[in-house]
Amino acid sequence: MLICKVSLLRLIPLSSLVLTACTTTKPATSLNSSQWHTHQQAVQQLSQYQTRGSFSYLSDKKKVYARFFWQQYSPEHYRLLLTNPLGSTELDLNVRLNVVQLTDHQGKRYVSDNAEEMIHRLSGMEIPLKNLLQWILGLPGGSNDFTLDDQYRLSRLNYQQGNLSWAVDYQDYSGAITPQLPSRLELKQGDQRIKLKIDSWAIK
Repeated sequence: MLICKVSLLRLIPLSSLVLTACTTTKPATSLNSSQWHTHQQAVQQLSQYQTRGSFSYLSDKKKVYARFFWQQYSPEHYRLLLTNPLGSTELDLNVRLNVVQLTDHQGKRYVSDNAEEMIHRLSGMEIPLKNLLQWILGLPGGSNDFTLDDQYRLSRLNYQQGNLSWAVDYQDYSGAITPQLPSRLELKQGDQRIKLKIDSWAIK
């Protein structure tokens, strides 16, 4: 009888812990909430902005560390500049409608109609630029598989692009701007990782 009583007493606190864990778990934020739709609409209205920060591309074959400057002139016209720690240009990409111009670290210029293919061919980096245009703002882009944080902002998304499966984690947002925009995010695809740490946003 003594053994049974001791076992029962040991089970009581364990049961209490389980109940506590169940009651303190936060429910997932609804994708149909008015707060998310309001935030999403506010971000979608941004057509001209610029942002800068640090860029890291890490894979088994390649590692790139750079500063980046992104300027969005209109929904179909933007510029992405990567510079090395000494301030020299590593990659200068200008996209206007279906015309893509890239200048490499040697000053050579290339023209194409596909920014993603051009960057991959010349640098070896796989960057999902078409969706990154949306992801950098905290919008899901072409993804239908995403979750929100407790402040109704993107927390994580998954996206299938051909044979590539991308996962994006939003690690922090800037509270110094309205609507709030990402300040730190990480993209993963296989052994590839792209890290963006955004120092500033300027909205026109």
